[in-house]
Amino acid sequence: MVRNRIIWLFALAILFAGCSRDAFDLILSKKEAVNYTPAQGVEYLFEGNEQLPEIHVDVTEGEWNRLLTLFDRNPRTKQNVRCDVTYVKNGGKALLVRDAGIRLRGNTSRRRPEGTSGRMHVTDNTRWFHVHFGLNFHKYYKDAAHELHGQRKLVLKYFHEDPTYAREIFCYDLFRRAGIWSASRADYCRLFLHVGEDKNEVDYGVYGMYEAVDMNFIKVRKKGFGGANGYLWKCRYGATLRETEDDFGIDDESDNRHVYEFKSDPEDFTSAKAMLVNFIYQLNHLEGEEFRQWITSVCDVDFLLRTYAVNVAVGMWDDYWCNKNNYYIYFNSKNPTSYKFYLIPYDYDNTLGTSRKLDWQTDSGRQNPYEWGLSSRPLIYKLLQFDEFKAIYRDELLRLIDPAEGLMDYDSSVPRILEWQKRIRPYISNITREDMTIYDRPASWGNHPEYRVYTWGPDNWFTVKAASLREWLR
Repeated sequence: MVRNRIIWLFALAILFAGCSRDAFDLILSKKEAVNYTPAQGVEYLFEGNEQLPEIHVDVTEGEWNRLLTLFDRNPRTKQNVRCDVTYVKNGGKALLVRDAGIRLRGNTSRRRPEGTSGRMHVTDNTRWFHVHFGLNFHKYYKDAAHELHGQRKLVLKYFHEDPTYAREIFCYDLFRRAGIWSASRADYCRLFLHVGEDKNEVDYGVYGMYEAVDMNFIKVRKKGFGGANGYLWKCRYGATLRETEDDFGIDDESDNRHVYEFKSDPEDFTSAKAMLVNFIYQLNHLEGEEFRQWITSVCDVDFLLRTYAVNVAVGMWDDYWCNKNNYYIYFNSKNPTSYKFYLIPYDYDNTLGTSRKLDWQTDSGRQNPYEWGLSSRPLIYKLLQFDEFKAIYRDELLRLIDPAEGLMDYDSSVPRILEWQKRIRPYISNITREDMTIYDRPASWGNHPEYRVYTWGPDNWFTVKAASLREWLR
């Protein structure tokens, strides 16, 4: 046994001696990554970060110029370019993933990350802008060496129109505190970018780091979902779950965008679409007791309504019920007659007082929670026609604002936010010269500029929302 171990070590030494530095790094990365399951990787990335994690992205000039060109051709491009990513936790050991993918993200917040249209990268002398990025470690090589501690993707978002640097982080944190395990994990990070032969990295400052919703996300929550081999859909603007819609497509990582975009195995698209279409049909046609029996058989209604209570409590108007937007759905089985349906919350920057005037809603802080959206978004509307379901929703809203629970009352929420701001404030200075100050205001385009998040007064979001909910729910 000892002799065999010596021979193995000698062979390994010869192998390393003949490897390039790049290959050596990849061997180390692969060894580390194999030791992490997706669930363990999530804990590593999003728990126990005393210091802000650092993400360093290295892109060749050619690949960066390709990203700029892709944007110039189509500002909504979803195309990736190659990069290397280094993740540093608590100032300790760095983990390198080579040949990852990086792309631009966002909807109304999308813009060019550098310079003006048509211009390529200018070495060491250019104008940088904050943008959202997506990192895809599995884009080019689908193996353990191309994962970040078991994770295949990360979403990186700057705090677009949120000078509190807190709204989306608060919401995802609240989901977890409220027991909604289907929400993404989130934390802050520092983001650095190095392009080609530039002398120095670009310090992008503080970003939000979010767990991507993909099949890896589902595997992490397999126990909760009751299965990790089902069908995942991303639902964009227009996704009302009505029969009139017919924009179903596969996420083929091209620039194609669909209202209902299938995120699982493309070979399953036909059967997955049939299941979703049938779900939508039943949702719209069944009524009364027949509807109640069906929805309780295919959905954990209690969990769905508790999820939606958080959604309404934080003032998320850009959602399914109100604005037919920004959610995922997951069917936990491929069996067309035996499955559970889940709604997965997504994209929470327009919350906590960043409000928009819609025809039926003008104030997300004071809106009637029973009329958050329209009857033409049938899922939540039809559930709340039943007293037993309405009671679940009502009780959860009241629990969220109960000071004894410490979830979303002023006295528990504000110290949480102030502590986060204290943690990130030293690092918000950045190369773009944007978003360099933390202050208490909603987005500039909102219709309620008076709302405050951590400042005490009659317009504090938490006190206004709590008083409004108590009035509507009494």
